Amino acid sequence: METPPTGTRKIIHVDMDAFYASVEQRDDPALRGKPIAVGGGGPRGVVATASYEARLFGVKSAMPGARARRLCPDLLFVKPRFEAYRAASSQIRAIFARFTDIIQPLSLDEAYLDVTANKPGIASATVIAQEIRSMIRDETGLTASAGVSYNKLIAKLASDQNKPDGLCVVRPSEGAAFMARMPVRRIHGVGPVTARRMQALGIETGADLRARDLPFLQQHFGSAAPFYYRAARGEDDRPVHERQERKSVSVEDTFFGDLVAEDALVAEVERIAASLWTRVERSRAYGRTVVLKIKFADFRIITRSKSFTAPVRSPDLLAQTGRALLRAQLPLPMGARLLGLGVHNLDHEESEEPGPQLSLIL
Repeated sequence: METPPTGTRKIIHVDMDAFYASVEQRDDPALRGKPIAVGGGGPRGVVATASYEARLFGVKSAMPGARARRLCPDLLFVKPRFEAYRAASSQIRAIFARFTDIIQPLSLDEAYLDVTANKPGIASATVIAQEIRSMIRDETGLTASAGVSYNKLIAKLASDQNKPDGLCVVRPSEGAAFMARMPVRRIHGVGPVTARRMQALGIETGADLRARDLPFLQQHFGSAAPFYYRAARGEDDRPVHERQERKSVSVEDTFFGDLVAEDALVAEVERIAASLWTRVERSRAYGRTVVLKIKFADFRIITRSKSFTAPVRSPDLLAQTGRALLRAQLPLPMGARLLGLGVHNLDHEESEEPGPQLSLIL
C-alpha cells in the first residue's frame, strides 16, 4: 500500500498498562491492589514488569530484583507466564485487525497502527482509539493507553502522557509545540548516554534541540543528527511496517563508572543474561550463537561469540556461555564502560516481539 503524505496519516500507538503485572492481577484476585513484580527476586533476578502499586516505590522494569525488594519490602515477585501473556496479546492483536491490517508490533504489549484507510471507514482516529481501548477492556479485562497523531514519533510519546488507561491526541497543528516541551530524554531514539551529552550542551527539551542548527548537531552527534533535527520539529515519515523478522536479541548495560574487578564483571554478565533470557522467552526467538560485547574506557569495542549446533533454550546455558566468553578475556586491559550479551542465528517460533534491543543504564 502506498504511504500517504506524512501530514495526512493517522497513526495510533497502543501501549498496554503494566501488561505482565496486569495479567497476573487479573488472573489472581489475591494480587490485586498489591505491589507485584513479574520476574526474579533473587540476587540475579530482574524485574520484567512492575505493577503500578510497585512503581509508587520506585520499582521499574529491568531493575535488579534485589534492589526492587529494598525499595519495596512488601513487593511480591511472580514468575512470568509467557503463554498467558501471548494469549492476551493475541486477543489484543485480533482487536487491532478489526480496524486495520497495517499493524507493527513492537512487543507483546505495544504496537503501531496506521488507520488512515481503516476497515470500518471511520474518519476519526481518535474514535478508533477509543473503541480499541474499550474493546480491550471489555474482552480481556485489561487497560491500554493510546497516543494518536500524524506520525509514529509523536504517537508513541503521546501514548505515555496519560497513563494508565489514558488517551492523548496530538494534531498536526500541535506537533511542534508538543515536541518543544518534551524532555529530550523521553524522545524515542535518545538513549541515556546521548541524553547526558545533550544536557551537557544545554539541551534539555525539544525546544532547546530545535534551537540548534543541523551543522551543530552533526558536529556533536554525527549520523544521528538529522533524526534529532527532524524530531525536534515533530517530523517523522517512517511508515508503519506490518511485520519485520528480527535477526538478533540483545541486552546492553552502560555503566556510570568503568568496571574492572572480575567479580563485578561476572555479576553484570549474569544479570544481563537473566534480562536477555526474559526477552528471548518473550519473543520466542532462540539463537544458536551467543555474542558478548565489551566497550572499553577508550571506546574500543570487541565482540566474542560461541555457536552451538542447536538453539540455546536454557537460561543456565546462556549465563554459563556469557561467563565463559567473559572469563576468556580476563584480565581486561582496562575498565569496561559497557557490557552486552546477545543471541544470533535465530530460530523463530512465531516471534511476537520484533522491537529493538533492550538498553539498560546503571
